Amino acid sequence: MKNFNSKVAAITGAGSGIGQQLALNLAKQGCHLALSDINDDGLDETLALLQKYPVKVTRQILDVSDKEAVFSWADTVVNDHGKVNVVFNNAGVALSGTVAALSVEDYHWIMGINFWGTLYGVKAFLPHLEASGEGHIVNISSVFGLTAQPLMSGYNASKYAVRGLSESLRQDLELTNSKVSMTCVHPGGIKTNIAKSTRMSDSVNQVLGVSNDDSIKDFEMSFINTAESAAKVILKAVNKNKRRILIGPDARVYDWISRLFPAGYQRLFTAVVRWRSKTA
Repeated sequence: MKNFNSKVAAITGAGSGIGQQLALNLAKQGCHLALSDINDDGLDETLALLQKYPVKVTRQILDVSDKEAVFSWADTVVNDHGKVNVVFNNAGVALSGTVAALSVEDYHWIMGINFWGTLYGVKAFLPHLEASGEGHIVNISSVFGLTAQPLMSGYNASKYAVRGLSESLRQDLELTNSKVSMTCVHPGGIKTNIAKSTRMSDSVNQVLGVSNDDSIKDFEMSFINTAESAAKVILKAVNKNKRRILIGPDARVYDWISRLFPAGYQRLFTAVVRWRSKTA
């Protein structure tokens, strides 16, 4: 997909962050938009920002963990726009706590949104992308899909799963001579609202010796990349049909560490958490 002019893009999590910036950048390039988010106010904000662009925009309140809702939305997008050329499976949430402290329901919650929501998006839109004659799928993983972190087992599991799904999907599409391609994105710390929506166990407080609010603030301090810059990198990568994207210097560092110390990096990360708990 060399350009987005007159194409149709579907974006989940379009009410803020990377999803919102993808919508704005695509609109500037003449791309029509089908936007979804679970946050009604966020979608309203995105639509207000898009008013000055001469493109068709549709909106849908959507819980991506609801299979039937995602499949219904995909059909609605094609009915409203006549086609769909690219889907961005961007919606996501975070979960923090020790494995012992988190409930099975906590894991169901994060996997339902981060992994199953991505899979539903792939399965629902793939036939429509094939029918368009030129399609692309973009799945958002994370640097936490490259390395595992203490206290982040649920998030790690979901983002590793997205990575595995995406890399296998790309190969499937090539083996079957599909008209659709796929790109997997591994952002570093992006200045978005994900920290505020993090579901956090009291075990984080017990391990780190700080309140959950302070832990979230500390987490946000690692967000060194902007959503706007991330969106631009993603769209350029789609134009170049890249398999994988690392966004930000922190993502490149994590990738480098995982390659040089595929097992040893765990000791380093554990040592850092222990040091933080002693200095808190």
